[in-house]
Amino acid sequence: MKLSIVYDNEAKEGFKSDWGFSCLIESGDRKLLFDTGASGDILTYNMQQLGIQKEDIEIVALSHEHGDHTGGLDAVFHPGPGVAVYLPRSFSRRLKKNVAKKAARVVEVSDPNEIIPGFYTTGELGLGIKEQSLVLDTEEGMVVLTGCAHPGLEIILEAATVFGELYGVIGGFHGFDKLESLQGLELIMPCHCTVRKKEILSMYPEKTVRCGAGVVIEL
Repeated sequence: MKLSIVYDNEAKEGFKSDWGFSCLIESGDRKLLFDTGASGDILTYNMQQLGIQKEDIEIVALSHEHGDHTGGLDAVFHPGPGVAVYLPRSFSRRLKKNVAKKAARVVEVSDPNEIIPGFYTTGELGLGIKEQSLVLDTEEGMVVLTGCAHPGLEIILEAATVFGELYGVIGGFHGFDKLESLQGLELIMPCHCTVRKKEILSMYPEKTVRCGAGVVIEL
């Protein structure tokens, strides 16, 4: 399984950075885009730099409704078979209606479920800002992919354990400060809105991977 960071606050040389997050997951011939960043232009540019064709993306999963995760969505839609969009049921009627006009299929997510083999959703979590995270079945173990972790990263990780033993976590951790709870993981990649990146790197130097648009990891 290959994960490519397409959109992030930081970027490798040759890529554009911006406040937001997006990650492409590839497994065999299946391609799923998790979140779309804030800008369709920046998303498109970074996809081109990574050699990603939007026509190859069959599924988009949106973590939550904030614009820095949904703003680039229009740049992913394409004619032909089209794109299936998995989004939390709590999304506004307006956004769901707009997506339904352009997507081949809209799937409203509420409970934990399998999206396609090896790709799972935690379902909606959180009492305030509701958010779904993905859980990926890699050769190394289960890897959790978060948008902003508004419900609390520790809650998301606990919810993800129903799918198997956790190997790692990638994405935005927001204000998460229970850093000792990451101790059992072998891969930690704090991205986007993570407040305590430096502390995490200092605490887990051998397990932490720096995030940024253009970073590609294989699991």
